[in-house]
Amino acid sequence: MIPAATFIEQAKDAGFGIWTGVPCSYLKPFINYVIDAPDIRYVGATNEGDAVAVAAGADLGGVRSVVMFQNSGFGNTVNPITSLNMIFKVPSLIITTLRGEPGGPHDEPQHELMGQITGGLFDLMKVPWEYFPTEEAEVAPVLARAVAHMTEHRTPYGLVMRKDSVADHKLRTKAIPKPFSPIPVAPWSERTDLPTRRAVLAAIQAAVRPTDALVATTGFTGRALYALDDRASQLYMVGSMGCAGSFGLGLALVQPQRRVVVLDGDGAALMRLGALATLGYERPVNLVHVLLDNEVHDSTGGQSTVSHSVDIAAVAAACGYPVVVRANSAAEAAAAVVNAKDLTFVHVKTAPGEKGDLPRPKETPVQVIDRMRAWLEATR
Repeated sequence: MIPAATFIEQAKDAGFGIWTGVPCSYLKPFINYVIDAPDIRYVGATNEGDAVAVAAGADLGGVRSVVMFQNSGFGNTVNPITSLNMIFKVPSLIITTLRGEPGGPHDEPQHELMGQITGGLFDLMKVPWEYFPTEEAEVAPVLARAVAHMTEHRTPYGLVMRKDSVADHKLRTKAIPKPFSPIPVAPWSERTDLPTRRAVLAAIQAAVRPTDALVATTGFTGRALYALDDRASQLYMVGSMGCAGSFGLGLALVQPQRRVVVLDGDGAALMRLGALATLGYERPVNLVHVLLDNEVHDSTGGQSTVSHSVDIAAVAAACGYPVVVRANSAAEAAAAVVNAKDLTFVHVKTAPGEKGDLPRPKETPVQVIDRMRAWLEATR
Protein backbone atom coordinates (compact mmCIF):
# COMPACT_ATOMS: atom_id res chain seq x y z
CA MET A 1 0.00 0.00 0.00
CA ILE A 2 1.30 3.46 -0.89
CA PRO A 3 0.20 6.99 0.05
CA ALA A 4 -1.75 8.76 -2.68
CA ALA A 5 0.83 11.55 -2.63
CA THR A 6 3.66 9.19 -3.59
CA PHE A 7 2.16 8.35 -6.97
CA ILE A 8 0.38 11.61 -7.72
CA GLU A 9 3.32 13.90 -6.95
CA GLN A 10 5.68 11.80 -9.06
CA ALA A 11 3.10 11.73 -11.85
CA LYS A 12 2.88 15.52 -11.62
CA ASP A 13 6.66 15.75 -11.95
CA ALA A 14 6.36 13.57 -15.07
CA GLY A 15 4.02 16.12 -16.66
CA PHE A 16 0.59 14.72 -15.80
CA GLY A 17 -1.42 17.84 -15.08
CA ILE A 18 -5.07 16.94 -15.54
CA TRP A 19 -6.96 14.06 -13.97
CA THR A 20 -10.47 13.05 -14.94
CA GLY A 21 -12.77 10.16 -14.30
CA VAL A 22 -15.65 8.58 -12.44
CA PRO A 23 -15.26 7.55 -8.78
CA CYS A 24 -14.72 4.07 -7.36
CA SER A 25 -14.18 3.28 -3.67
CA TYR A 26 -10.72 1.89 -4.54
CA LEU A 27 -9.89 5.25 -6.16
CA LYS A 28 -11.22 7.39 -3.32
CA PRO A 29 -7.78 8.34 -1.89
CA PHE A 30 -6.55 9.30 -5.36
CA ILE A 31 -9.54 11.40 -6.26
CA ASN A 32 -9.61 13.06 -2.84
CA TYR A 33 -5.92 13.98 -3.08
CA VAL A 34 -6.26 15.39 -6.58
CA ILE A 35 -9.31 17.44 -5.62
CA ASP A 36 -7.41 18.84 -2.62
CA ALA A 37 -4.25 19.62 -4.64
CA PRO A 38 -4.13 23.30 -5.68
CA ASP A 39 -1.87 22.64 -8.67
CA ILE A 40 -3.68 19.68 -10.28
CA ARG A 41 -6.90 19.92 -12.26
CA TYR A 42 -9.58 17.27 -11.67
CA VAL A 43 -12.60 17.00 -13.95
CA GLY A 44 -15.39 14.81 -12.66
CA ALA A 45 -17.07 13.25 -15.69
CA THR A 46 -20.59 11.87 -15.84
CA ASN A 47 -19.43 8.91 -17.93
CA GLU A 48 -16.14 7.02 -18.21
CA GLY A 49 -16.04 7.49 -21.99
CA ASP A 50 -16.48 11.24 -21.57
CA ALA A 51 -13.48 11.22 -19.23
CA VAL A 52 -11.38 9.50 -21.90
CA ALA A 53 -12.36 12.23 -24.37
CA VAL A 54 -11.60 15.05 -21.91
CA ALA A 55 -8.16 13.57 -21.33
CA ALA A 56 -7.54 13.22 -25.07
CA GLY A 57 -8.38 16.87 -25.65
CA ALA A 58 -6.03 17.90 -22.85
CA ASP A 59 -3.22 15.84 -24.37
CA LEU A 60 -3.73 17.54 -27.73
CA GLY A 61 -3.41 20.83 -25.87
CA GLY A 62 -0.03 19.81 -24.49
CA VAL A 63 -0.84 18.45 -21.01
CA ARG A 64 -0.46 14.77 -20.13
CA SER A 65 -3.61 13.28 -18.68
CA VAL A 66 -4.79 10.55 -16.33
CA VAL A 67 -8.15 8.80 -16.61
CA MET A 68 -9.55 6.94 -13.59
CA PHE A 69 -12.61 4.71 -13.32
CA GLN A 70 -14.03 1.52 -11.88
CA ASN A 71 -13.63 -1.51 -14.12
CA SER A 72 -17.40 -1.95 -14.17
CA GLY A 73 -17.46 1.22 -16.27
CA PHE A 74 -14.66 0.01 -18.56
CA GLY A 75 -17.17 -0.82 -21.28
CA ASN A 76 -18.14 2.84 -21.57
CA THR A 77 -14.58 3.65 -22.64
CA VAL A 78 -14.18 1.09 -25.43
CA ASN A 79 -15.50 3.39 -28.16
CA PRO A 80 -13.30 6.45 -27.48
CA ILE A 81 -10.22 4.35 -26.68
CA THR A 82 -10.48 2.37 -29.94
CA SER A 83 -11.71 5.11 -32.27
CA LEU A 84 -10.17 8.24 -30.73
CA ASN A 85 -7.01 7.42 -28.76
CA MET A 86 -5.83 4.53 -30.90
CA ILE A 87 -6.82 5.97 -34.30
CA PHE A 88 -5.52 9.51 -33.71
CA LYS A 89 -2.57 8.29 -31.60
CA VAL A 90 -3.44 10.25 -28.47
CA PRO A 91 -1.95 8.81 -25.27
CA SER A 92 -3.41 8.86 -21.77
CA LEU A 93 -2.59 7.00 -18.58
CA ILE A 94 -5.62 4.87 -17.73
CA ILE A 95 -6.10 3.66 -14.16
CA THR A 96 -8.93 1.20 -13.67
CA THR A 97 -9.78 -0.66 -10.50
CA LEU A 98 -10.09 -4.43 -10.26
CA ARG A 99 -13.45 -5.01 -8.67
CA GLY A 100 -14.44 -8.67 -8.70
CA GLU A 101 -10.82 -9.88 -8.84
CA PRO A 102 -10.77 -13.67 -9.28
CA GLY A 103 -9.60 -15.12 -5.97
CA GLY A 104 -9.64 -11.65 -4.45
CA PRO A 105 -11.84 -10.10 -1.79
CA HIS A 106 -15.57 -10.79 -1.88
CA ASP A 107 -17.39 -8.26 -4.05
CA GLU A 108 -20.83 -7.54 -5.45
CA PRO A 109 -22.17 -9.86 -8.16
CA GLN A 110 -22.16 -7.20 -10.88
CA HIS A 111 -18.36 -7.12 -10.74
CA GLU A 112 -17.80 -10.85 -11.23
CA LEU A 113 -17.47 -11.03 -15.01
CA MET A 114 -15.68 -7.72 -15.42
CA GLY A 115 -13.19 -8.76 -12.77
CA GLN A 116 -12.34 -11.79 -14.90
CA ILE A 117 -11.89 -9.88 -18.17
CA THR A 118 -10.40 -6.49 -17.20
CA GLY A 119 -6.87 -7.38 -18.30
CA GLY A 120 -8.23 -9.12 -21.37
CA LEU A 121 -10.04 -5.95 -22.45
CA PHE A 122 -6.79 -4.01 -22.38
CA ASP A 123 -5.14 -6.81 -24.37
CA LEU A 124 -7.99 -6.90 -26.88
CA MET A 125 -7.67 -3.14 -27.47
CA LYS A 126 -3.88 -3.48 -27.77
CA VAL A 127 -3.30 -1.25 -24.75
CA PRO A 128 -0.34 -2.47 -22.67
CA TRP A 129 -0.97 -2.63 -18.94
CA GLU A 130 0.40 -3.72 -15.59
CA TYR A 131 -0.79 -3.78 -12.01
CA PHE A 132 -0.77 -0.54 -10.06
CA PRO A 133 2.25 -0.28 -7.76
CA THR A 134 1.80 -1.15 -4.10
CA GLU A 135 5.33 -0.30 -2.94
CA GLU A 136 6.79 3.20 -3.04
CA ALA A 137 9.94 1.97 -4.77
CA GLU A 138 7.81 0.67 -7.65
CA VAL A 139 6.21 4.01 -8.50
CA ALA A 140 9.05 5.63 -10.44
CA PRO A 141 9.73 2.56 -12.64
CA VAL A 142 6.02 2.13 -13.39
CA LEU A 143 5.66 5.77 -14.41
CA ALA A 144 8.84 5.56 -16.46
CA ARG A 145 7.47 2.58 -18.39
CA ALA A 146 4.14 4.32 -18.92
CA VAL A 147 5.72 7.56 -20.14
CA ALA A 148 8.15 5.72 -22.39
CA HIS A 149 5.32 3.83 -24.06
CA MET A 150 3.11 6.90 -24.39
CA THR A 151 5.98 8.88 -25.90
CA GLU A 152 7.09 6.23 -28.36
CA HIS A 153 3.76 4.74 -29.41
CA ARG A 154 1.43 7.65 -28.61
CA THR A 155 -1.26 5.32 -27.31
CA PRO A 156 -2.69 4.77 -23.81
CA TYR A 157 -1.04 2.78 -21.05
CA GLY A 158 -3.09 0.96 -18.43
CA LEU A 159 -2.69 0.40 -14.70
CA VAL A 160 -5.01 -2.04 -12.93
CA MET A 161 -5.50 -1.17 -9.27
CA ARG A 162 -6.28 -3.90 -6.77
CA LYS A 163 -8.08 -3.24 -3.49
CA ASP A 164 -6.04 -1.52 -0.76
CA SER A 165 -3.30 -0.40 -3.14
CA VAL A 166 -3.50 3.19 -1.87
CA ALA A 167 -3.74 4.39 1.73
CA ASP A 168 -6.75 6.41 2.78
CA HIS A 169 -6.77 10.16 2.17
CA LYS A 170 -9.67 12.09 3.61
CA LEU A 171 -11.13 14.83 1.46
CA ARG A 172 -10.57 18.28 2.94
CA THR A 173 -12.02 20.35 0.11
CA LYS A 174 -15.76 20.71 -0.01
CA ALA A 175 -17.42 20.76 -3.39
CA ILE A 176 -18.36 24.25 -4.47
CA PRO A 177 -21.76 24.21 -6.14
CA LYS A 178 -22.17 26.54 -9.06
CA PRO A 179 -25.73 27.72 -8.63
CA PHE A 180 -27.50 29.27 -11.56
CA SER A 181 -30.89 30.30 -12.67
CA PRO A 182 -31.81 28.58 -15.93
CA ILE A 183 -31.81 31.35 -18.48
CA PRO A 184 -34.90 31.90 -20.59
CA VAL A 185 -34.36 30.59 -24.08
CA ALA A 186 -36.18 32.44 -26.83
CA PRO A 187 -38.53 30.28 -28.92
CA TRP A 188 -37.79 29.42 -32.51
CA SER A 189 -38.87 31.95 -35.07
CA GLU A 190 -41.26 30.93 -37.80
CA ARG A 191 -39.22 29.69 -40.77
CA THR A 192 -40.23 28.60 -44.22
CA ASP A 193 -36.89 26.98 -44.92
CA LEU A 194 -33.84 25.82 -43.01
CA PRO A 195 -30.19 26.58 -43.71
CA THR A 196 -28.07 23.74 -44.99
CA ARG A 197 -25.29 22.23 -42.93
CA ARG A 198 -22.72 23.59 -45.36
CA ALA A 199 -24.18 27.10 -45.19
CA VAL A 200 -23.88 27.17 -41.41
CA LEU A 201 -20.37 25.72 -41.44
CA ALA A 202 -19.25 28.16 -44.15
CA ALA A 203 -20.58 31.10 -42.15
CA ILE A 204 -18.77 29.93 -39.01
CA GLN A 205 -15.53 29.31 -40.91
CA ALA A 206 -15.68 32.84 -42.24
CA ALA A 207 -16.35 34.27 -38.77
CA VAL A 208 -13.85 32.50 -36.51
CA ARG A 209 -10.61 34.07 -35.37
CA PRO A 210 -7.28 32.91 -36.81
CA THR A 211 -6.39 31.34 -33.45
CA ASP A 212 -9.70 29.54 -32.90
CA ALA A 213 -9.57 25.73 -32.81
CA LEU A 214 -12.50 23.89 -34.40
CA VAL A 215 -13.51 20.37 -33.34
CA ALA A 216 -16.06 18.77 -35.67
CA THR A 217 -18.08 15.72 -34.68
CA THR A 218 -17.91 12.46 -36.62
CA GLY A 219 -19.92 11.89 -39.80
CA PHE A 220 -20.98 14.48 -42.35
CA THR A 221 -20.17 17.50 -40.16
CA GLY A 222 -16.43 16.93 -40.24
CA ARG A 223 -16.49 15.93 -43.89
CA ALA A 224 -18.50 19.00 -44.90
CA LEU A 225 -16.15 21.27 -42.96
CA TYR A 226 -13.21 19.66 -44.76
CA ALA A 227 -14.92 20.08 -48.15
CA LEU A 228 -15.52 23.77 -47.57
CA ASP A 229 -11.97 24.68 -46.51
CA ASP A 230 -9.42 22.32 -45.03
CA ARG A 231 -7.39 24.03 -42.28
CA ALA A 232 -4.75 22.95 -39.79
CA SER A 233 -6.93 24.50 -37.06
CA GLN A 234 -9.70 21.96 -37.67
CA LEU A 235 -10.01 18.47 -36.20
CA TYR A 236 -12.33 16.06 -38.01
CA MET A 237 -13.33 13.45 -35.46
CA VAL A 238 -13.95 9.91 -36.64
CA GLY A 239 -15.77 7.42 -34.46
CA SER A 240 -15.99 8.35 -30.76
CA MET A 241 -19.54 9.56 -31.44
CA GLY A 242 -20.78 12.03 -28.84
CA CYS A 243 -17.28 12.85 -27.58
CA ALA A 244 -16.65 16.12 -29.42
CA GLY A 245 -17.89 18.31 -26.56
CA SER A 246 -15.81 16.50 -23.94
CA PHE A 247 -12.75 16.53 -26.21
CA GLY A 248 -13.21 20.26 -26.75
CA LEU A 249 -13.56 20.74 -22.99
CA GLY A 250 -10.19 19.10 -22.35
CA LEU A 251 -8.51 21.29 -24.96
CA ALA A 252 -10.21 24.46 -23.70
CA LEU A 253 -9.17 23.81 -20.08
CA VAL A 254 -5.46 23.44 -20.85
CA GLN A 255 -5.34 26.27 -23.39
CA PRO A 256 -7.48 28.96 -21.73
CA GLN A 257 -5.96 31.66 -23.95
CA ARG A 258 -7.51 30.05 -27.05
CA ARG A 259 -11.13 29.79 -28.10
CA VAL A 260 -12.39 26.30 -28.92
CA VAL A 261 -15.44 25.92 -31.18
CA VAL A 262 -17.12 22.51 -31.03
CA LEU A 263 -19.32 21.64 -34.01
CA ASP A 264 -21.71 18.97 -32.77
CA GLY A 265 -24.68 17.06 -34.14
CA ASP A 266 -28.04 16.18 -32.61
CA GLY A 267 -27.52 12.42 -32.75
CA ALA A 268 -24.06 12.71 -31.23
CA ALA A 269 -25.14 15.12 -28.50
CA LEU A 270 -28.06 12.91 -27.53
CA MET A 271 -25.76 9.87 -27.32
CA ARG A 272 -23.76 11.46 -24.49
CA LEU A 273 -26.16 14.06 -23.15
CA GLY A 274 -24.55 13.90 -19.70
CA ALA A 275 -21.51 15.67 -21.13
CA LEU A 276 -23.57 18.88 -21.21
CA ALA A 277 -23.75 18.74 -17.41
CA THR A 278 -19.96 18.49 -17.11
CA LEU A 279 -19.45 21.32 -19.58
CA GLY A 280 -22.06 23.43 -17.81
CA TYR A 281 -20.33 22.89 -14.48
CA GLU A 282 -16.78 23.49 -15.68
CA ARG A 283 -17.94 26.53 -17.70
CA PRO A 284 -14.78 27.35 -19.64
CA VAL A 285 -15.27 30.88 -20.96
CA ASN A 286 -13.30 30.03 -24.10
CA LEU A 287 -15.57 27.27 -25.45
CA VAL A 288 -18.43 27.69 -27.92
CA HIS A 289 -20.62 24.62 -28.41
CA VAL A 290 -22.53 24.72 -31.71
CA LEU A 291 -25.24 22.11 -32.27
CA LEU A 292 -26.24 21.54 -35.89
CA ASP A 293 -29.60 19.80 -35.50
CA ASN A 294 -31.22 18.27 -38.58
CA GLU A 295 -33.20 15.70 -36.58
CA VAL A 296 -31.70 12.73 -38.45
CA HIS A 297 -28.62 10.51 -38.57
CA ASP A 298 -27.62 11.80 -42.00
CA SER A 299 -24.47 9.79 -42.61
CA THR A 300 -26.18 6.45 -41.93
CA GLY A 301 -29.20 6.88 -44.16
CA GLY A 302 -31.31 9.65 -42.66
CA GLN A 303 -32.91 7.72 -39.81
CA SER A 304 -34.70 10.02 -37.37
CA THR A 305 -33.16 11.04 -34.07
CA VAL A 306 -35.43 12.10 -31.23
CA SER A 307 -34.22 15.70 -31.22
CA HIS A 308 -37.58 16.77 -32.69
CA SER A 309 -39.05 15.83 -29.30
CA VAL A 310 -36.27 17.27 -27.11
CA ASP A 311 -35.51 20.92 -26.41
CA ILE A 312 -31.72 20.54 -26.35
CA ALA A 313 -31.19 24.30 -25.97
CA ALA A 314 -33.27 24.21 -22.80
CA VAL A 315 -31.27 21.20 -21.60
CA ALA A 316 -28.03 23.16 -22.08
CA ALA A 317 -29.50 26.07 -20.12
CA ALA A 318 -30.59 23.72 -17.32
CA CYS A 319 -27.06 22.23 -17.25
CA GLY A 320 -25.55 25.63 -16.50
CA TYR A 321 -24.45 27.04 -19.85
CA PRO A 322 -24.50 30.78 -19.11
CA VAL A 323 -25.36 31.72 -22.70
CA VAL A 324 -27.77 29.77 -24.92
CA VAL A 325 -28.74 30.99 -28.37
CA ARG A 326 -31.30 29.68 -30.82
CA ALA A 327 -29.92 30.60 -34.23
CA ASN A 328 -32.52 30.82 -36.99
CA SER A 329 -30.03 31.18 -39.83
CA ALA A 330 -26.42 30.62 -40.77
CA ALA A 331 -25.75 34.31 -40.18
CA GLU A 332 -27.25 34.19 -36.69
CA ALA A 333 -25.16 31.13 -35.82
CA ALA A 334 -21.97 32.85 -36.99
CA ALA A 335 -22.85 36.01 -35.08
CA ALA A 336 -23.35 34.00 -31.89
CA VAL A 337 -19.90 32.49 -32.32
CA VAL A 338 -18.33 35.89 -32.94
CA ASN A 339 -20.02 37.48 -29.93
CA ALA A 340 -19.34 34.65 -27.47
CA LYS A 341 -17.52 35.84 -24.36
CA ASP A 342 -18.49 32.97 -22.06
CA LEU A 343 -19.37 29.30 -22.40
CA THR A 344 -22.03 29.46 -25.10
CA PHE A 345 -24.42 26.93 -26.60
CA VAL A 346 -25.63 27.75 -30.12
CA HIS A 347 -28.52 25.62 -31.33
CA VAL A 348 -29.29 25.85 -35.04
CA LYS A 349 -31.80 23.73 -36.94
CA THR A 350 -30.50 22.66 -40.35
CA ALA A 351 -32.05 20.94 -43.33
CA PRO A 352 -31.42 17.20 -43.57
CA GLY A 353 -29.55 15.77 -46.53
CA GLU A 354 -26.15 16.35 -48.09
CA LYS A 355 -24.71 16.65 -51.57
CA GLY A 356 -23.50 13.42 -53.06
CA ASP A 357 -19.97 14.74 -53.70
CA LEU A 358 -19.03 15.06 -50.03
CA PRO A 359 -15.37 14.01 -49.84
CA ARG A 360 -13.49 12.29 -47.05
CA PRO A 361 -10.25 13.85 -45.81
CA LYS A 362 -7.26 12.68 -47.81
CA GLU A 363 -5.13 13.05 -44.70
CA THR A 364 -5.11 10.23 -42.16
CA PRO A 365 -6.40 10.94 -38.64
CA VAL A 366 -2.80 10.94 -37.40
CA GLN A 367 -1.80 13.48 -40.04
CA VAL A 368 -4.78 15.65 -39.15
CA ILE A 369 -3.98 15.69 -35.44
CA ASP A 370 -0.23 16.07 -35.97
CA ARG A 371 -0.64 19.21 -38.03
CA MET A 372 -3.13 20.52 -35.47
CA ARG A 373 -0.60 19.92 -32.69
CA ALA A 374 1.95 21.88 -34.68
CA TRP A 375 -0.56 24.66 -35.36
CA LEU A 376 -1.53 24.85 -31.67
CA GLU A 377 2.12 25.19 -30.72
CA ALA A 378 2.79 27.82 -33.38
CA THR A 379 -0.21 29.95 -32.37
CA ARG A 380 0.12 29.78 -28.57
